[in-house]
Amino acid sequence: MKADGDILVILAVQFAIIALLSLGGANAVLPEIHRQAVDLRGWITERQFADMFAIAQAIPGPNVMIVTLVGYQVAGVWGALVTTLAMCGPTSVLAGVLSRTWDRFKDAPWWVTMHAGLVPISVGLVGATAIVLLTHVAVQSIAAGVIAAATAAVAYWTRWNPLWLMGAAGLAGLV
Repeated sequence: MKADGDILVILAVQFAIIALLSLGGANAVLPEIHRQAVDLRGWITERQFADMFAIAQAIPGPNVMIVTLVGYQVAGVWGALVTTLAMCGPTSVLAGVLSRTWDRFKDAPWWVTMHAGLVPISVGLVGATAIVLLTHVAVQSIAAGVIAAATAAVAYWTRWNPLWLMGAAGLAGLV
C-alpha cells in the first residue's frame, strides 16, 4: 500500500478528472467512480459501494455525498475532505465561468446546439449509472432483480414519492 500522501494525491487527481466529466451531476459518473474504486484500485468491495450509494441517496444533501463516503473509506477524514473538494472544486469554478457567459451567448446558434447536445449526454450517463448499479452492484439474485425492476416500473409510471418506493423495496428484500 502506498503512503497516505500518495493515496490523497491519487484521490485528488482521480476525482478532479471525474468531476470534469460529470455532466448531469454526480450520479452520471457513478460508473467511473465504481470502476476506479472497485474494479481498478480495489479500495472498496461491490457491497460497500452499493451500501455507500444507498446511504448517499438516503441522507439529506447532494448526490455527491457518495464521493465523500468513498474518500472516507479509502483514507479516513482526509480522504473524505480531499475527494469532496476535488469533486466539487473544479465544477464550481467551471460553473462560475460558464454562468458569466451563458446570457451573452444564449441566442448564438452554436450555443443552442451545444446546449441541446448536453441533454442526451446527461441522460445517457445517468442511464449508464443505472445499468452499473443494477448489473454489478444491486442485483445479487433473481429476487433482487425482480424487486429492482418492479420498483423502477412503479417509479416510472406513478408519481409516488421515491422514499416510499425505497422503503417498500427494502421491506421486500428483507422478506
